[in-house]
Amino acid sequence: MSERITLFVDVILPLPLSQEFTYRVPFEMNDLIQEHLRVIVPFGKGKLYTAIITKIHREAPKLYQAKYIEHILDENPLITKRQYAFWKWISEYYMAPIGDVMNAALPSNFKLASETKIVLHPDFDQDNTVLSDREYLVVEALEIKETLDLKEISEIIGIKTIQPLIKTLLEKRIVLTLEEVSNKFTPKTGLFVVLQEEYRSDTILNELFEQLAQKKSTQKQEQVLLKILQLGGFHDGNVTPILRKSLEDQGCSLSAINTLEKQGVLRIERLEISRIQSLDQSKFEFPTLSPAQNNALTEIENGFYEKDTILLQGITGSGKTEIYIELIRKVLQQGKQVLFLVPEIALTTQLIQRLSAYFGEKIGVYHSKFNSNERVEIWNKVLSNDPNQFRLVVGARSSVFLPFQDLGLVIVDEEHESSYKQQDPSPRYNARDMAIVLAHFFKTKTLLGSATPSIETFQNTRDQKYGHVLLTERFSQVKLPEILCADMKEERKQKSTNGHFSKFLLDTIIETLKNQEQIILFQNRRGYTPIWTCEICGFSPNCINCDTTLNYHKHANILKCHHCSYQTKPIGTCPACGSNRLKMLGFGTEKIEDDLSLILPDVKIGRMDLDTTRNKNSHLQLIQAFENREIDILIGTQMVAKGLDFDHVGLVGILDADLMLNKTDFRAFERAFQLMTQVAGRSGRRNKRGKVIIQTGNPDHWVIQKVMEHDYDSFAINEVVERRNYHYPPFYKLIRFTLKHRDRDLVEAGALHFSKLLKEQFHERVLGPESPVIARIQNFYLKEIILKIEQEAPQKKVKERLHELTDQFFSVPHFKPIRLITDVDPA
Repeated sequence: MSERITLFVDVILPLPLSQEFTYRVPFEMNDLIQEHLRVIVPFGKGKLYTAIITKIHREAPKLYQAKYIEHILDENPLITKRQYAFWKWISEYYMAPIGDVMNAALPSNFKLASETKIVLHPDFDQDNTVLSDREYLVVEALEIKETLDLKEISEIIGIKTIQPLIKTLLEKRIVLTLEEVSNKFTPKTGLFVVLQEEYRSDTILNELFEQLAQKKSTQKQEQVLLKILQLGGFHDGNVTPILRKSLEDQGCSLSAINTLEKQGVLRIERLEISRIQSLDQSKFEFPTLSPAQNNALTEIENGFYEKDTILLQGITGSGKTEIYIELIRKVLQQGKQVLFLVPEIALTTQLIQRLSAYFGEKIGVYHSKFNSNERVEIWNKVLSNDPNQFRLVVGARSSVFLPFQDLGLVIVDEEHESSYKQQDPSPRYNARDMAIVLAHFFKTKTLLGSATPSIETFQNTRDQKYGHVLLTERFSQVKLPEILCADMKEERKQKSTNGHFSKFLLDTIIETLKNQEQIILFQNRRGYTPIWTCEICGFSPNCINCDTTLNYHKHANILKCHHCSYQTKPIGTCPACGSNRLKMLGFGTEKIEDDLSLILPDVKIGRMDLDTTRNKNSHLQLIQAFENREIDILIGTQMVAKGLDFDHVGLVGILDADLMLNKTDFRAFERAFQLMTQVAGRSGRRNKRGKVIIQTGNPDHWVIQKVMEHDYDSFAINEVVERRNYHYPPFYKLIRFTLKHRDRDLVEAGALHFSKLLKEQFHERVLGPESPVIARIQNFYLKEIILKIEQEAPQKKVKERLHELTDQFFSVPHFKPIRLITDVDPA
């Protein structure tokens, strides 16, 4: 390419902006520029950002003067052509700025941003300038250290708000500001021991060993050399560098290593180390499928000839994972990549151990508990398309963004799970739906798996958009658990309850423990108790930032908001009436754990919820402790309902079914049925039928009856009729608009105006504006508007019109401060 051709590039910036921007390429970069490289570009008032090139052309922008690219960060593209097309689809479908999609997709350490640095002005004359004490401190520090960032200046002068001081320094021409970009990714390194090249022949090595064997004082040096050859796999003059710490851990003497280095036999080098922990490489025989599993596998493989997406509906404990493993094995043999999506990190811990035993180094894991540097390394491994590493990626929803090169199969396990839906920030995508689209980009197939499919997926199978394969018997022919109800209303009348436990459940817990079996207790609410209230006046302590009551956490002895994390000390007396008669209403997992430890003091109890699984490996530690029978009773939120497989669980207790059934959401019954069925499926998975007890005040509720009968199909058919009658998914698409601002009146006025614009276009399809259940979160007042659109409507035109109406809304200056959140297909 000629150096003097004027080139321009379009780039995506990692900012909430819908359009791409054009920059000019310096002549000296003409031969280096490629699509999908990262570049540093200026944007706004002197800020620098990492952008990704999407197009190279020769057309200058008409509306603004193109700035120059500052720097090229990569030699090779960071994303693929398919990925960029996928990002564009996400942006259009979910009505999200392309910059938000880039932000969600890339690990944060790929996105470099500039940091403001302060330097002394070259024309600054200290002798003729009057300085305040604070200005003098800054100047003195700059004379010692040539540049300072804003944080360093704040620490030097001892105040947080330093902008006025910086402004004064700039106006007095004492300092200048620079924008410096720092690379956030820092490779992990270690000291490696390397055998020098001249000692890599068999002849010279034999001579060296003969010399070392002659003296007793050189035995430790001989041991070091033997270990290096053993661990480094010496073959044809090649030997892998060995981490020095590994040699020390193997009993090698550090002084012997240093002596061999001085003699020129070894050299010490600092090399990069992968942060990705290697998984268990012990190879297992692939599982033998039962006749029912073999039939299901054959149906899936035949179904893929006609359908791109197939639902594997297998009852809990039917062995869907073994079918996945067989499909993965066949795809990996073809040299292709596989994406295996799971809804929760808690699921991956047990699953990874099983899959790594079969696939060894070919398996990789990707989820939010990895730090930014680890995510960068995983990204690079997937992008490199190594035939021996990261061929099977198991991950949570963000793994759909990885740069696959040769995807051969997508599996979405527990496809019904609401945790596949990203809530905040934008883009608010559903990973299950995106996975199907991603497979379409690679012209490959998607397998959805669930015992309780979402109503949308169920209807897609009835409409024959998806294939449908049923697996109706449990592995090893074990029967589905017996599900019984404890009538809490009746037991409270008879005063036979003990706290939040029915006599029936407690008696069964004791009997199960006597049989040396384990128990899972499910309560879908964490914390100790949801509400403290005054018996005299009814006062409850509320969050100062949100319109919700504070939850009590006994372990930390705090009242905490689960929406904004505001916390305060518990109250001793009612601030409204002065009474000290405060009582607790409701119960969470922490209170269940506390109460049960008093009732059964000698029983080992564990708890799995958000509070106990915040650390990177806490899920795995809890699961392993339960598997190893170090825990007798595991209490948990919905984390315990998702795909965990334990051998010795004889009883599952669902402590408050009414809590799930009484939510104000059109999906409440669907979610309740799924959760109860899924957690019930943890019981009796090996050789013995399990038992499930549901505590409820309404045992005749039709949803509970369907759960007890294990009758998903009639439940789903009933839900489909309701959804069709009331214009809900899967027959209508929903788009939810949420307006946010700290001024309640402004939000009210904005919501009315925006809903009026929508109703002029979409008429009765618009619902609202209404206040959500919690009308204020983090001091922002909220209003919601729902738009229902027929599935047959041209979705692209609908969204184009919505963008026009949004622009029309924000053309009113009064409404510009309002934040408008668009959520397509809300959960």
